[in-house]
Amino acid sequence: MKKHTLLIILTLALLLLLAACAAGNEKFDKEAGRKANFLHGLWHGIIAPISFIISLFNKTVRIYEINNIGWAYDLGFLIGVGGLGAGGSYSARRK
Repeated sequence: MKKHTLLIILTLALLLLLAACAAGNEKFDKEAGRKANFLHGLWHGIIAPISFIISLFNKTVRIYEINNIGWAYDLGFLIGVGGLGAGGSYSARRK
C-alpha cells in the first residue's frame, strides 16, 4: 500500500511540475517582446493532454501559446503532439 501512495504523490508532483510549463502563462508577454519558439512548441505539444485537463479547471492555462514566432512554433507543436500518437501504434503491432 505504501508503494501505491508514493506513486500517487509522485504523479501529482509531476503533474504540478508540468503545469508550471504550460502554454498561456505570463512568460510570453506581448509587451516585453518574448515569443514562444520551436522548442517551446515541441514541449507544449508533448504536454498538451495534461494542459488540456488542467485547462478545464484553470482558465489561465491554455494548450497552445498564442504569442509565438509563427510556423516554427506550429511545427514544434505538431511534432510534439504527433509523437505521442506514433508511439502507441508501434506497440500495438504484432511481431
